[in-house]
Amino acid sequence: MSAIVETERLILRRPEAADLPFYAAYYTGSRARFVGGPVDAAKAFEKFCAMIGHWAVRGFGRFVFLARGEARPLGHAGALRIGDGGPAELTWTIWDGRDERRGYASEAAAAARDHFFAATGERGMVALIARDNAASRRVAERIGGQLDEEAASPPWSPGAVTYRFAREVAR
Repeated sequence: MSAIVETERLILRRPEAADLPFYAAYYTGSRARFVGGPVDAAKAFEKFCAMIGHWAVRGFGRFVFLARGEARPLGHAGALRIGDGGPAELTWTIWDGRDERRGYASEAAAAARDHFFAATGERGMVALIARDNAASRRVAERIGGQLDEEAASPPWSPGAVTYRFAREVAR
């Protein structure tokens, strides 16, 4: 799967070692409250390494995204598959509150979703979002996610709601 995805405003690329301080600042802070954080620096390091390793194990993963012409990473977005079955999970996160409300999460998540569908041929993805995470729920809806009221929450995210994304197939 390609390592670079470009949008009008963003560059999405695989995570790099230089991203670690930005990721660790996010995951050790209160912004990570909806995804199991905050955690200590050692656990943030492990999670970052897992994000990099996912590419080697699955052949796809989460991209770090940056504004065109900027060096500071804004967050990550992309596909995650923890188990061997079921649809991949589409994830997105803005690492620093200064970058919220600019449409970056929606733009990055939509690009990562479309790239995943094109590269893998898979026809569906899900987003598992903490029920109280209104901002991420709005992103899911903005990029075409359909709330599945019947879906059970996974063990690692009790109380999460599920949004489903379907690949548009030309007829």
